[in-house]
Amino acid sequence: MRKSSPKKRIILPDPKYNDVLVTKFINNLMLQGKKDISFKIFYDAIDIVSEKTKENGLEVWKKALANVTPAVEVRSRRIGGATFQIPSEIRPSRKMSIGMKALVNYARKRHEKSMGQKLAGEIIAAYKEEGSAFKKKEDTHRMAEANKAFSHFRF
Repeated sequence: MRKSSPKKRIILPDPKYNDVLVTKFINNLMLQGKKDISFKIFYDAIDIVSEKTKENGLEVWKKALANVTPAVEVRSRRIGGATFQIPSEIRPSRKMSIGMKALVNYARKRHEKSMGQKLAGEIIAAYKEEGSAFKKKEDTHRMAEANKAFSHFRF
């Protein structure tokens, strides 16, 4: 166990939109330390989104991210030999992290040509409240609702 919690790292805003949230998303998108490629993929995806929806691509992305961000999650806890799924609130930084990871992971599983197109497709689907990432959030909320009876076991 750690003696003290680690210091929060300062994340610099991205060069194009000057937004820290974009940089966090790009860090989640990045594989093997290739940040430049991640920037290119993200900017391509935003251009495709703004082209298809005829709206500001960044605003569509932010709305999509808000749509796939869960408010509650279930955690397993053993009590008297039985394992219960206990619904619990999520702190804001973890909420965003879960939302970003869902968007990136389900974009990778899509069947378009390039990663930019895959990400754009998933962003548009999440913006319209459909697609795999949004479905995952709905499933998480449904599971929390079903196990609401065990919320008094909260730790």
